[in-house]
This record gives sequence, C-alpha cells and structure tokens, in this order.
Amino acid sequence: MEVGVIFPQTEIEPDPLAIKDFAQAAEEMGYAYIFIADHVLGADPAHHDFPALRTYNHKSVVHETLTLMGYLAGITERVGLATGILILPQRQTVLVAKQAAEVDVLSGGRLRLGIGVGWNAVEYEALGEDFHNRGARSAEQIEVMRALWTQDVVDFHGKWHNISHAGLNPLPVQRPIPIWLGAGSSQSPMPPDSVLKRVARLADGWCPNFSPDETGRAVVEKTHGFMREMGRDPDALGLDGRLRTGGRQPEDWVDEAKAWQELGAGYLSIENRQAGLKTAGDHIEAMRRFKEATGLKF
Repeated sequence: MEVGVIFPQTEIEPDPLAIKDFAQAAEEMGYAYIFIADHVLGADPAHHDFPALRTYNHKSVVHETLTLMGYLAGITERVGLATGILILPQRQTVLVAKQAAEVDVLSGGRLRLGIGVGWNAVEYEALGEDFHNRGARSAEQIEVMRALWTQDVVDFHGKWHNISHAGLNPLPVQRPIPIWLGAGSSQSPMPPDSVLKRVARLADGWCPNFSPDETGRAVVEKTHGFMREMGRDPDALGLDGRLRTGGRQPEDWVDEAKAWQELGAGYLSIENRQAGLKTAGDHIEAMRRFKEATGLKF
C-alpha cells in the first residue's frame, strides 16, 4: 500500500519556503504522493450557509492547485502529485487538459488527476458554470480530456464541447493521465448510486470519504457490482483511503490502515489537519511521527 500525505494548505504559512520544506520533507521520508485540495474562491459564512464553510471559507488559504503543482514539480524529484479533489465542472475542460498535461511533463509523469463535482455553488456562479448539471457534464469532460491526452488531433462534438481538428502540444508523459474520482464528502460520506455508477464507468481509481467498516465495504461491493454490469474488471479500479490522525493514538492509526488494506486500498492518504497544527514545521513533525509510530513500510 502506497502512503501519501494531504497537503495542509489551510494550516501552514502561505510562504514558498514553507511549502518547499513540507514537500521536500514528505519526499525524503518516503511518502509516495502529496494530495492537494482545490478551491478557487472561499464563500463568506456571513452571507452563505454550507457545512463545509467551517473548513473552507474566504479566510482560508487555498493555493491554486495546478499552479502549485507546477512549483512542486520543480522542487521535488520523485514524490507523486495528486489533485484531491479538483472541481472539474467549474473549470474549462480544454484548459484543464492543457494544464494537467504541462504538470505531467514538468514532473516527469508524476501527476494523478483526482476530480469531483464539488459543493460550493458560489464558486460555480462566479466562474460562469452551471452547478446543476455538473455531474453529467463531468462525464463528457473526462472523455474530452482523455482524447486530448492521447491523440495528436482531436475532432470532438458533444453536448457541451466542440473541438474541430485541434490538439495539445506537448502531450503528457502519461497517455492518458490517470483520472480518479472523489466520492462523498466529510459531511455526506455515503455517495448516491449515481456517483458510484460514474466511478464504476469512468474512473481509474476513486477517493471515497467513508470509513473502512462494514458500511464502507458494502459501498465498495456495490461499486464493484456496477463495474461487472458494465463489463469492467473491479481489479482495475484503484482505491485511496483517508486516515485522519487527529485525537487518536498510533495503535488506532495502524488498525485503520490495516482495515483499509483489507478493503482493497492500494493507497492511503494521511490527514494531519484539524489537530491544532499551525506551521509547516508542525506538519513535518506530524508526518515523521506517523511514520515512526506506525512502522508502515513507505
């Protein structure tokens, strides 16, 4: 199981040197990838009411994901770069395809593009995109991006996209770049069947928000069942579990890591956020403590 770490951008200094220290420390400790969240705008809780505004609002520092990855590509050599999760339908598809291809080129093929449909209608409105058709539109976006990443010239005419005999250059190292789908949120961890079917049909892997318990196992089995109905092999679908360390003991971390592994997770993202840490140094020490306390092989 590959162990990665969630980039704690809301809890460390918005300073290039702090970001560099964190990323290089993660690489030196052997973490397999850095998992990076996405928000373009933060909504003001005085005017909007979403549960997630407790974590992400207009006062939260959130770096632009793909720009940040361009920086990380230049200051690291081996660690993977995973968007977790890029809100694809609020962005222009062809531009995302171009940016992702560039990050993949600059990093030597280290990008994993995790995407989702999001919850923040304020961002969609400000970016001029439709919040209400975001799920259906994301499916066509994936088709368009995969075409652009694997073909010199693309001629595509769908419901929301029209590309007339044009292509990206340079193409990415990975053809196509792996696409992973987010499923559920911390507020609503159990995804509806429509989301699970999208994962089953389109994803190279997925990043759910449930716990690795019997309920989580049932969701995994349901998703695998959808895949079989669609003629896909469930073994082809990667699974990235999330392990939150705050307020828990190392033995709890080990037990949960084993539970994720038994559920079939080949990847495990460690989240040290929401545990009172405030600086890059605090988070570097938390990464080191997790590795030393668990004895997990990195």
